[in-house]
Amino acid sequence: MRRFWITAAATFGLDQLSKLAVVHGMNLLERGEIDVLPPFLVFRMAWNRGVNFGLFSGSSDVMRWILVAVALVISAWVIWWMRTERGNWKAELAGGLLIGGALGNVIDRIAYGAVADFLNMSCCGIENPYAFNVADVAIFAGALGLVFFAGGSPRAGKPTRSRR
Repeated sequence: MRRFWITAAATFGLDQLSKLAVVHGMNLLERGEIDVLPPFLVFRMAWNRGVNFGLFSGSSDVMRWILVAVALVISAWVIWWMRTERGNWKAELAGGLLIGGALGNVIDRIAYGAVADFLNMSCCGIENPYAFNVADVAIFAGALGLVFFAGGSPRAGKPTRSRR
């Protein structure tokens, strides 16, 4: 579980530091957009009041707190799940990414009422209208990692249950 907690803390820290540096430090709030390496990477300020791609982005304050509660319940469930994956380092890393990202976005919802998104990437003549953040990448990578790596093999160092 140590690997899990370190990954979660590092992901959370990286997410929050990137938001502080770009949104506040580079004053993206007022500037709105900063060309970093256009069109491949542009910092574009967006407030996401919903989930991925703005789904469930009702403007009500109730939806904000529902999304906070859902993220915390899912995080608690993943933490409980990771206790059964001891010794599965890939699952622990994936779970840590997911938890760190989820908690990073929870902090945004509590502090700002919405998630601060600022990364925009486009390529090959296709302009991406959406912005995302480090937490979103971590959540996606963590969820994908859990699908591929969790529950596949017996826990290292733990005896398996014999059937009688």
